Amino acid sequence: MRRALLIFGLLAWSVGFAASRAGAQTESYSELPPGRDASGSSSSSGAQQVDGVAARIEDDVITESEVHELGAFQILVDGKAKPRAELIRELSDQWMIRSEASATRYAHPPAADVELAYAEFVKQFPSPEEFQKRRADAGLTEAAVRRMVAQQLYLSRFIDYRFRPEAQVSDEQVEAYYRDEFSPQLKARNEPVPPLDDVDDTIREVLIQRAISDRAAKWLNDSRDRLKIDVVSQGSGS
Repeated sequence: MRRALLIFGLLAWSVGFAASRAGAQTESYSELPPGRDASGSSSSSGAQQVDGVAARIEDDVITESEVHELGAFQILVDGKAKPRAELIRELSDQWMIRSEASATRYAHPPAADVELAYAEFVKQFPSPEEFQKRRADAGLTEAAVRRMVAQQLYLSRFIDYRFRPEAQVSDEQVEAYYRDEFSPQLKARNEPVPPLDDVDDTIREVLIQRAISDRAAKWLNDSRDRLKIDVVSQGSGS
């Protein structure tokens, strides 16, 4: 099911590469003792729900419910969630991307694009019924999944918009990839190797995506170093 994340494209590459390259960079976050709760969004009745603070990032917070929801989404996709520290790091990366996108007034995707992305996401499961079962087992509503797909689409498109102009690929790089990676992989599977001209555009896009992910990972790492991110330890009451 990991291939289900492919619809998120460049966000998955940038966040994933940044997290793996950061390695044990969790220790750069300072641990705070259990602190106060933060008020969440208001319900339709006007009453406020109280949500625990998982981390403080600049003048904003990452809530425990956001951590829980991302973990549930990973369970839906991969069958398991990453550790809490990694979930918080991914949410902080998303916060940085979203802040940059908002600062540039990058437009959100049209509703039709979100619907298409959601439909493609559901298709990654064996059947619609299996998707609904796994969604329910993960504790996610259909609206929550749709919202997360919309957010991932927005962030991934911004990453592409932000870094594609810098991702230049030469003919020599395309030829090297075809010779050293593409052809050997097909031969190892006893599959025919098409001429370079037939796959030039595909290989070029793969290399562009690699370059985008490299630049996005570096930007996230550099930005993280400049941010004040304080992780609140678990154990406080809600």
